Amino acid sequence: MPMFDPNDPRRNAAWQAAQQWRSRARQTPGGPLGGLKLIFTWLLFGLLLIVGTLLGLFFLLVGWAMLPFVRHRMKKRLEQMRAEQARDAGGDFSYREETAYRDSRGHREHELLEGDYEVQDDKRRD
Repeated sequence: MPMFDPNDPRRNAAWQAAQQWRSRARQTPGGPLGGLKLIFTWLLFGLLLIVGTLLGLFFLLVGWAMLPFVRHRMKKRLEQMRAEQARDAGGDFSYREETAYRDSRGHREHELLEGDYEVQDDKRRD
């Protein structure tokens, strides 16, 4: 009775898969045109990779070139939306006049909010 060897490579799934790949590789028609077809296939694949890379770079550059125009258009659209919002809120003057007024006064980031306010002391709470 033969003994079972767990380390036998013929029982290993990877070894069996490699053997199947070898047998399939041997079955491909070699012939005089086999190698030539393989070379043309690799050249075509390489050409497609180069064309795809060049197209990708072209569209990337076109996208970068269009960014300032798209930004300008979005800025104009945002200004228009703000002006409409100011008109809907019942403002007497448009958003452009308001920004021009602020810019002429030297608009700062942290402006004082105008209005009535009162500081309460802790002593008054008692």
